[in-house]
Amino acid sequence: MSDRFRELLRQVGSGTHTSEALSRSQVAEALRLMLLQEATPAQIGAFLIAHRIRRPTGEELAGMLDAYEEIGPQLQLVASAPMVLGCPYDGRSRTAPFAPLTALILITAGVPVILHGGQRMPTKEGIPLIEIWQGLGVDWSKLSLVQTQQMFTQLGLGFVYLPQHFPEAERLVTYRREIGKRPPLATMELMWKPYLGQATVVCGYVHPPTETLFREAFQLRGVTEFITVKGLEGSCDLPRDRTCIIGLRQPSLGTKQIKDSTPVEGQNSHPTGEDVFLERLLLHPRDYGFAGKEIPLPSTSILIEQIQGVLAGHNSEFMKAALWNGGFYLWRSGVCPNLESGLSEAESLLTQGKVHAKLQEIHRLGHF
Repeated sequence: MSDRFRELLRQVGSGTHTSEALSRSQVAEALRLMLLQEATPAQIGAFLIAHRIRRPTGEELAGMLDAYEEIGPQLQLVASAPMVLGCPYDGRSRTAPFAPLTALILITAGVPVILHGGQRMPTKEGIPLIEIWQGLGVDWSKLSLVQTQQMFTQLGLGFVYLPQHFPEAERLVTYRREIGKRPPLATMELMWKPYLGQATVVCGYVHPPTETLFREAFQLRGVTEFITVKGLEGSCDLPRDRTCIIGLRQPSLGTKQIKDSTPVEGQNSHPTGEDVFLERLLLHPRDYGFAGKEIPLPSTSILIEQIQGVLAGHNSEFMKAALWNGGFYLWRSGVCPNLESGLSEAESLLTQGKVHAKLQEIHRLGHF
């Protein structure tokens, strides 16, 4: 048993009226003790559920990221700053995921991309990114971190797979399954940047207060480039059946920034100093001819067939959703000057077979 961890647990789990938020250094210490298994199983489970009930602060999320940066893997520098696409580790259960296609479009255009995640995970136990890649013939679970770095360096695509590359974090999945609730770790994972240098971190979310937590944590950690997306099932996939609500903090792209500091009722975080400046972008799919119903998630095999159809250049509703996402991220990565040209470029890359050719390069380099 860790006496020090017991002190931290007592502070966060002492009840509605007497519990206190941990400082950034305290929560980093707590997560470090959990990752290194110095806290006991009983202590870890108690902390996760207590923190879930109390809700995290932006400062606590910053501390969790500190611990991940200290203990977790980091891909090494490449020539240009990558995009890190943060999607929930517990996967998708209702709508088709597009992050793998978006990643392939981006790397085909020369934009490095990092994804991260694990196996099927609580609470949703939806289809994870790793299974989609496996269906496309790319099994990241077989690559060491050194081999993943080689793929990232040569082709601009990296996937940090928890069971293989970050076993300390993977060991905490058991506790998440047993307590049956999504702990604040799941929020922090959306913000994690397993990369040594500057990157644009894309964070999906469902509930608006989560975006405020992102901003506060990034402010504390000095992260200057990030995108927040109220996406499908909390992912960074843009919806087509409603207005896309996006937050932009990308000074290197010359983004006009406006101060958005509207208080959110019920927010459990605390002020962290100067507000982060964020541009609020509302995109209406109908204005660009891309409005439509969301693509339901079929069986895994049918999903893979749909993705392969897009890679073959076949016109479909799945293709439209892929273009909507690919075009947006081509624009925000700086490849294209506006959304319209991003949509056109995404269509060109797919219909001319360039994205499919890039997937074949991945197969060859990884010997899949």
